[in-house]
Amino acid sequence: MTKSKFFALMMSALILLSGCNANNTTKGGIIGGASGTALGALAGKLIGGSTKSTVIGAAVGAAVGTTAGVLIGKKMDKAKAAAAAATSNATVESVTDANGLEAVKVTFDNGILFSTGKYALQSSAQSELKNFASKVLNVYTDCDVAIQGYASSDGSDATNLTLSQNRADAVKNYLTGTCGVSSSQIKEAKGYGETNLITNADGSENRAASRRVEVYLYASSAMIKAAEAGTLK
Repeated sequence: MTKSKFFALMMSALILLSGCNANNTTKGGIIGGASGTALGALAGKLIGGSTKSTVIGAAVGAAVGTTAGVLIGKKMDKAKAAAAAATSNATVESVTDANGLEAVKVTFDNGILFSTGKYALQSSAQSELKNFASKVLNVYTDCDVAIQGYASSDGSDATNLTLSQNRADAVKNYLTGTCGVSSSQIKEAKGYGETNLITNADGSENRAASRRVEVYLYASSAMIKAAEAGTLK
């Protein structure tokens, strides 16, 4: 095993072990203080998943220092708390973004957002997204946003891919068209079909949980620059 691979595995284990008990501020210091290249490449596929994002992750991870990582972690702690307070039908958690920095993942159950097999937002979903936009996205405007749609294994692959894309687009269009979120803030709205199915403890699919839309908030280049300059609040 090469030294770089060993380092990446050790840092991955460290972050996973700290994930249960540490907040984003603590983990931001761990991530920012790492030698970045191996860590950035390791984290690069968690959002987006392209080779390009892995390369960018390696470069940014190497550049962001401990202090900047802590500042970004503090900002993400605030965004996470705001998202948890603003949503009553979503799961809010911390993840690592494509730059190896802390991010926030908000998972909306499709049962709340859409009727079965449809992609028109239900009225309850519109209210939820409006609240989420006004209290989170329109406040933390230096967070970039990615929207990802997923489907269960019911139906054909092609049908589910199209449905998941339509649902991701429906969320994006509502946020930008009705809720006043800047279209430039939302960097991706993509359907992934049956990718990343949710399973039960016995290994069977939890189809209701598999049908979902995930919204990610992660550090924009402006946030990273502000953190590096020590001006991020």
